[in-house]
Amino acid sequence: MTAQVHVPSLLARAGTASVLTLAAVGGTMFAPGAATDAQAATLSMKALNIAASKKGSPYRWGATGPSRFDCSGLTLYAFKKAGKKLPRTAQQQYNRARHISASHRQRGDLVFFHSGRSVYHVGIYAGKGKIWHSPKTGAVVRLEKIWTRSVYYGRIN
Repeated sequence: MTAQVHVPSLLARAGTASVLTLAAVGGTMFAPGAATDAQAATLSMKALNIAASKKGSPYRWGATGPSRFDCSGLTLYAFKKAGKKLPRTAQQQYNRARHISASHRQRGDLVFFHSGRSVYHVGIYAGKGKIWHSPKTGAVVRLEKIWTRSVYYGRIN
């Protein structure tokens, strides 16, 4: 999340050049972490689109693509193609992700399914309560509604 600077208090301390710069960017300034959040959003959206492009690819335990996947193999493949290396398993990916609340989830975030504190499945959030994932033997990569409340959300930076 980015912090915004209140414009009137800033203008009271700003010189003419700063005021013109502020006006040119629409009157809002962001804290230094803003670029990182924007980069994470772009990375995550790329990964989401890559995962979606694998629709119909068969599940295979331990597979990391390009034509067969298990759950964490799909997320690993999608983020790698988007430019970010992830660890191999769903639990390791959860441990690496920045944990976020359901109310702050965004498209492209990872959705971790858990039993207690143990993560057993992962998918990529597609919006509207749905994920792209590779669910199980005999199934294919697909878009599916999240079927439980026993999920954690994580963002890859």
